[in-house]
Amino acid sequence: MAILYIAAGINHFIYPAFYEAIMPGWLPAHRLLIFISGVAEVLLGSLLFFAPTRRLAAWGIIALLIAIFPANLHMAYLYYTNANPHLWMALLRLPLQFVLIWWAYQYTHTPSFKSPA
Repeated sequence: MAILYIAAGINHFIYPAFYEAIMPGWLPAHRLLIFISGVAEVLLGSLLFFAPTRRLAAWGIIALLIAIFPANLHMAYLYYTNANPHLWMALLRLPLQFVLIWWAYQYTHTPSFKSPA
């Protein structure tokens, strides 16, 4: 899971135009938000590697997934209205968000730090 988020975060810096194209118009500063979410994904993914920060990182990932859901909805809407041949991928992303939230939630149950006995 950690590697998935680190790679996804790096992708924000490599292909920012892709993310900019799916951003809802009502959100300000698209490029800045893309970079912030990329940094958040890299940081949270990195924090998953360490037991003391794993739980916090998982909650952060859940919050991030909820925050970016409007962009995924907007992407599906755009692909539908423009008859984009990749509509199926945009639609698949919607339930996938819930699977990713569930997966991250599993890490919230892992003790983040065990105190000495």
